[in-house]
Amino acid sequence: MVTRLAPGDQPVLILGGFLIDVQAYRPMAQHLQARIGQPVRVVPANRFDWVATVGRWGWVRLLDRVDALARELAALSPSGKITLIGHSSGGVMLRLWLADEPFGGRRYNGVDHANTLITLGSPHTAIRATALRQWVDQHMPGAFCAPAVRYLSVAGRLDPRSPLASATSRRLATRSYTAICGNPDAAGDGLVPVSSALLAGAEHLVLEPVAHGGAFGQRWYGTPEVVAQWWDALDTSVERQQSPLRRPGDGT
Repeated sequence: MVTRLAPGDQPVLILGGFLIDVQAYRPMAQHLQARIGQPVRVVPANRFDWVATVGRWGWVRLLDRVDALARELAALSPSGKITLIGHSSGGVMLRLWLADEPFGGRRYNGVDHANTLITLGSPHTAIRATALRQWVDQHMPGAFCAPAVRYLSVAGRLDPRSPLASATSRRLATRSYTAICGNPDAAGDGLVPVSSALLAGAEHLVLEPVAHGGAFGQRWYGTPEVVAQWWDALDTSVERQQSPLRRPGDGT
């Protein structure tokens, strides 16, 4: 018997990316709330909060906020669970929050409160990853909490020569791709290469032309029309989770 996951029937919690103002996620949150009729919250985080994530204390500081908000939303949820969205570094941090692994004196075990994780341009693997991102990938690799949690990892592909790409993207892409995957000519969203953003064991979706953030191009993961694309990818049966979602020409 096939059951159907229904992320649209439950609240959504968004954790943004490094140094990105929470206001950047307002269009995403507004689009989703209007579409699903459920509460959509963005984890509050300022520049200091993100700078502090160079150390374990900073991760705990943000993940404690995730934990508190997730519990509040789960208590309001018809399913008793919530859907998580993590952009960039936020997606890596949410992988940690889901697991029942000790970290900074905590055991979050977020799987008790969430059953879906969408990561958007998250650097899941990297040659030169930060120590904490490496720790996550070593201790909870890939879709670690599956099948209790459904994972969808979304990657963007943006030609840096495209008029849709910003000067920031053209300036940083080659250097960033080299540091993350070792290939300066890799396909990616202007900051994170496709190969890094596609989490092992998750459903995969590659969208183009999509930039890492508003500073990298006109269309990014939080642009409402792009939000609609990756959210639509969730409307599949459990049977289809066995076949990763891909678009023609995926990969690097």
